[in-house]
Amino acid sequence: MISRRRLMILSAAALLATPAAAEDTPKVPVVASFTILADFVKEVGGDRVSVTTLVGPDGDVHVFQPSPADAKSVAAAKVVVLNGLGLEGWADRLVKASGSRAEVVAATKGITPRTRTATEPQDDDEEVGAAAGHDHEQADGGHSHHGATDPHAWQSVANAEVYVRNIRDGLIAADPAGKAAYAANAAAYLARLEALDAEVKAALARIPAEQRRIITSHDAFGYFGDAYGLTLIAPAGVSTESEASARDVAMIIRQVKQEKVPAVFLENVTDPRLMEQIARESGAKVGGELYSDALTDDKGPAATYIDMMRSNVRTLSSALAS
Repeated sequence: MISRRRLMILSAAALLATPAAAEDTPKVPVVASFTILADFVKEVGGDRVSVTTLVGPDGDVHVFQPSPADAKSVAAAKVVVLNGLGLEGWADRLVKASGSRAEVVAATKGITPRTRTATEPQDDDEEVGAAAGHDHEQADGGHSHHGATDPHAWQSVANAEVYVRNIRDGLIAADPAGKAAYAANAAAYLARLEALDAEVKAALARIPAEQRRIITSHDAFGYFGDAYGLTLIAPAGVSTESEASARDVAMIIRQVKQEKVPAVFLENVTDPRLMEQIARESGAKVGGELYSDALTDDKGPAATYIDMMRSNVRTLSSALAS
């Protein structure tokens, strides 16, 4: 018969062992294609997941080239989270080559994409630019586009909420035991995103309507402009692989002068020299750096998605509100 003292010792030992057992529970390995998706996964997955990010801080997902180490990470994953909408042109080959049997989550599932379609007649100069894959915005406010789907849907906070729900569902499918945790984490984060959306709308509403026109390095802010009432011009297309021709740049400089566009903005994933040239030759000011396709590291101003959106809004407000 076990003595009372012995029973108390065994009970205490069991209690002490419980946290260690929880800590030893294997985490669900998740691969996210780039930092913004990784941040969403960490918010939803919490302590139940370990996240590997293929394209790191300030990295350019458009031109990324996977390595054998990336294939190994994908092969070991239980969940692979991709943006979709053509952003990761390398992803299908990587998943297939890795032999992965992971749950593949398209974070943009259910989002209506911005499709770039030619809607305006073009003159000879514009036809050359369009053939090269460039995007233009006419001086009269019309558009002529190269027909590509815009994959940068996360730039609308309402779309980011769709991303979070898709990630939640993908994690639950791969790890049903974590359903309650994933649902609770997602609900808490969605509440924060809803508040962020209201915050962004309120801040940008304070910018005079005639000042809500900007130029960015590549066309990554279309969803942002649609959601929050900004007109955007980009010398390159929806991918940083597009290069603006001399004719494109000359046209944009003319447009900036004609419309008195107040500011041009650099991006953390692109070469700043083109935007600096446009600013110099048009007389527009450089309004600062925006974060488009990647977060910064932990020490930067855009270490999380919420930080990124707030940083961009501060930069835009500072440059345009006066």
